[in-house]
Amino acid sequence: MEPAASTIRNAHSMTVPDVAAALGVDPARGLDDQEAELRLRQFGANALTTKKRLSDVRLLLRQFASPVMLLLAGATALSLAFGEYQQAVAIAAVLFINSAIGYFTERRAVRSLEALRRLGKRSARVRRSGHVQQIAAEKLVPGDMVLLDAGDVVAADMRCASSATLRIDESALTGESVPVGKGIEPNLTLAGLHERSAVLFKGTHIVSGGGEGIVTGTGLATELGRITQLVDEASGGGSPLERQLSFLSRQLIWITLVLAAAISAAGLSAGRPVFLMVETAIALAVAAIPEGLPIVATLTLARGMLRMARHNALVENLAAVETLGSTTVIMTDKTGTLTENRMEVEQILTPSGDFSIDHGLASIVKEGAIVDPSADPELMQALLIGVLCSNAEYDRHAYSGTGDPMEIALLRAGSFAGLDRKQQIATFPEVAEHPFDTATRRMATIHRTGDHHFAAVKGAPEEVLAAADRIGIKMEPLDEAERTTWLRRGEELAARGLRVLAVAVHPRAIKDQPVPDGLVFYGLVAFRDPPRGDIPETIAALRRAGIRVVMATGDHPSTALGISQAIGLTEPGALVMTGAELSRLLNASAAERQEIVRRQIFARVSPEEKLQLINAFQREGEVVAMTGDGVNDAPALSKADIGVAMGQRGTDVAREAADMVLLDDAFSTIVHAVREGRVIFANIRRFSAYLLSCNLAEVLVVGIAVFTGLPLALLPLQILFLNFVTDVFPAFALAAGEGEGDVLDRPPRQPNEAILTKAQWLSVAVYGAAISGATLLALISSIHILGLAAEQATTVSFVTIALAQLWHTFNMRESGTGLWYNSVIQNRFVWYATALCLVLLLAGINVPLLSEMLEIASIGMNGWALALGCSLLPLIAGQLWLASGTRRPAIGSHLKVKLNEQP
Repeated sequence: MEPAASTIRNAHSMTVPDVAAALGVDPARGLDDQEAELRLRQFGANALTTKKRLSDVRLLLRQFASPVMLLLAGATALSLAFGEYQQAVAIAAVLFINSAIGYFTERRAVRSLEALRRLGKRSARVRRSGHVQQIAAEKLVPGDMVLLDAGDVVAADMRCASSATLRIDESALTGESVPVGKGIEPNLTLAGLHERSAVLFKGTHIVSGGGEGIVTGTGLATELGRITQLVDEASGGGSPLERQLSFLSRQLIWITLVLAAAISAAGLSAGRPVFLMVETAIALAVAAIPEGLPIVATLTLARGMLRMARHNALVENLAAVETLGSTTVIMTDKTGTLTENRMEVEQILTPSGDFSIDHGLASIVKEGAIVDPSADPELMQALLIGVLCSNAEYDRHAYSGTGDPMEIALLRAGSFAGLDRKQQIATFPEVAEHPFDTATRRMATIHRTGDHHFAAVKGAPEEVLAAADRIGIKMEPLDEAERTTWLRRGEELAARGLRVLAVAVHPRAIKDQPVPDGLVFYGLVAFRDPPRGDIPETIAALRRAGIRVVMATGDHPSTALGISQAIGLTEPGALVMTGAELSRLLNASAAERQEIVRRQIFARVSPEEKLQLINAFQREGEVVAMTGDGVNDAPALSKADIGVAMGQRGTDVAREAADMVLLDDAFSTIVHAVREGRVIFANIRRFSAYLLSCNLAEVLVVGIAVFTGLPLALLPLQILFLNFVTDVFPAFALAAGEGEGDVLDRPPRQPNEAILTKAQWLSVAVYGAAISGATLLALISSIHILGLAAEQATTVSFVTIALAQLWHTFNMRESGTGLWYNSVIQNRFVWYATALCLVLLLAGINVPLLSEMLEIASIGMNGWALALGCSLLPLIAGQLWLASGTRRPAIGSHLKVKLNEQP
């Protein structure tokens, strides 16, 4: 045969001989060793390659690309050029601290693609040159014949060449809750991943059975490889906080440059010395840029990360701590996130009546009352069939089992009626098994009872009912009308999102022959993947917070709808959008695309469609959080503004692609994270306003002193001392606030809302003007009233502005809150920071080495009294300003509008 020219993408729709011919392989012999080597060179290793990670050196250099860092670097160079070495060293220290923090936090980058590569590092049994041999999975090539057994991880994409009850767990890839059967019959050309029963996908697990497969794709040519590339290409574009801080930095740079140029030009035109003007420009640059802002922001996020860890939320990306606080949409997978990713029997419908299972009480219920199963022979017979017709094992003491999830569920339901599989097999020995067949869609086990055999049968309702001609213990005839009734009842259960099996018996089966028609039908068993217990309450809490929850799953639409109604996500009659509809609307008009963001349930969506769905919401200005646990969720987790993965049930790929991992798999943990995120942003806004008003005051003091011919009010090193000592500690104390009690009753802020809005900028201007006015008053008074020298006057202004900034911390309470009962006064860290800064200020003035570096002069008791008195003026003005304001408007009306807009 001729060697394969390429991998095959539509193998699911081709027959096995056609696939073998296209790949140039004889299934009975496999590839020759030489041909396999040739193909390995042609197609490459069966590995998931990724982009190279940035080197540590390049990562470090990236920290200096910030405009703020470049401006400070320029100030350092100017200081060196004019011989101001102490100044240069101090500014360089600021650069080093900021870059070190950025480097070590960014170095913990997302490692999702390494996890994807690890999925491929396995071995496989292949038939080559007519002999079975074990090779590294990385050496598989298109055309290899692979032998498959239960427990194996599928090492490449394959066309099923033979199947003996081959069942695969594809939940991580397609979202299907239960294992799917694989067979050799071709599928439709346009069949989706979940419909391709003739192919096996790399990275999925074989639950039961065995068979052989022809490798049709390796490495990046597999479905898993395609997802790898999607994760590699997906980018959230930075968190909202990162974008806001970047925008704020650019604003400060332009303001700084304009002020420095204007003041320097004014000084030069007034005949001031060039050196003095350069020194003034450096002072302005240092004063305008709040060097402590990135440090305080980083430490605030780190503290928030520790708080969230106490609630079992592990954050890998610091900026993600805040992102959840601005989230407007949470997009979630169903299986394993909203549900427990296991099956349990929900209902049993028998000729004698309808029964439900109360798993909490381990009981069987009929018409709302617990019943004794042994009193109903037909119920006991239906349960016995489920126990006998099984390959699973179940430990009722440990409440766990191994094997097919639906068979485990049947064994669990049987245990509620006192039926133990081992005991029942001892009573009715199993002499043969007819595995589940994708053609007949049923399974049967043959058991001996006395001197004859009977068959326990379970399978698709339409297949079992078609083979049945009697019903119930009395074996009454099953006519066409009654058969139609039972089929309709099965369809009604399926429409509720339940999986349905029919159970039956053949009373006179033959040991070594297939079970013929003539079954006795005993009823329908309905299964569900139960919702997690905390989900309804969590959905309600997120709704109160103005956050919309959207389900996007690869599962069946009816299953998705049933779960959404059970958890209170949607009302009865809600519409489900499938992946096919989504793809069509994405290419439609803008008006039609609006239908996408109005839906809350999306079913049968592929990894690419999840990406497109996130893009659709992000284009509408939404901040999207994505939760998931499967391989198929990884691209969306990477693309979302924040990816949230399950820590226990989640795959390595999902966990590594996410920004945050829920260690307890509890969706309710997201509520705690949202609250923490909102508190963090409010604190960042608070301390940003504090820092900027302090720095604005420094700029105004320096600028006005130059314009008016006064002595330089603050020296560059004094400004650095203020910015890195007496500014940073109060700012960090403000960042440690616990937040308001009603933070989760407010809607999320607008995604495009700046860290500082017009109202905050106004307060920055007012407070900055008040502090600078008080400082200049002290400067002028020290010269004209106290008669102090220029060096002493500069020290008075330094002490005044330092104290004023400390008292200014108490102006950071919310407008309309009580003077003595507010979040700032009640924040013990504010008091600790104030005390610490007073000690540091006194040390800077009185310790010889520090006072010499800061060029501090003695100002006497009068100078201290003047500085203290003037420093209190901004606090008094600020409290009057706050008292004149009103509490922010109630959020209830806004929240109602937002929720009423949802479908």
